[in-house]
Amino acid sequence: MRVLAFLLFVVLSRPAFSFDHEHLNFSKILAQDVSVSGAQTLVNYKNLKKNPVQLDEYLKTLSAVKKSEYDSFSSSQQLAFMINAYNAFTIKLMRDHWPVKSIKDLGGLFSSAWKKEFFSLLGQKRHLDWIEHEVIRKDFNEPRIHFAVNCASMGCPPLRQEAFRASAIDHQLEEQAKLFLNDTTKNKYENGEAKLSKIFDWYGSDFTKDGGDLINALNQWREKKFPSNAKITFLNYDWAPNSTEQ
Repeated sequence: MRVLAFLLFVVLSRPAFSFDHEHLNFSKILAQDVSVSGAQTLVNYKNLKKNPVQLDEYLKTLSAVKKSEYDSFSSSQQLAFMINAYNAFTIKLMRDHWPVKSIKDLGGLFSSAWKKEFFSLLGQKRHLDWIEHEVIRKDFNEPRIHFAVNCASMGCPPLRQEAFRASAIDHQLEEQAKLFLNDTTKNKYENGEAKLSKIFDWYGSDFTKDGGDLINALNQWREKKFPSNAKITFLNYDWAPNSTEQ
């Protein structure tokens, strides 16, 4: 009995399985299935569909996190978790329906692809808009997330070839901002106009919450600054898939 009691004590005393805040498995997937093309990155959805296990196993670890566990994470851990969840489940959505002409084609008759409840997170069925708008934009005063969440389209900021990590997230977000704002296919100055990504038409207010103006806010990441009096126009958004199969 003493032996059994001791063994039971050892089992119960073991620390519970801890979530991998380095997101190593997701980084492996991104490293092998995301390639660089200029300032953009492209995803090999065909290969991901052919070899689904690794991504599915990573997604299971995300879905296994309970709300109480998530609440115990640091703010940086929570932000990295949600950005990675958004990107990984977006990849799954594209992979499961591949080939597809655009993520916009994956919505239903009365709702968009971003409203599809096709995964579970924190104990409930969720959709991509819930992650972005009800959690990330609501809980974090961090406009740089618009350079990090990826909508599987050529108009999006590039998907990183590594997962976001709490230990490096400020540096990673800063890199993403500089890469996107200096990509002249997405943001450029011509004939007195700051021709910006449509992202800043949709979410420009996220960059001006402190009372500043959009041009000054974006110039902090620009190598060649926009003139402060530049007229702002918005470029058409490219919804073609960010796929290696072009």
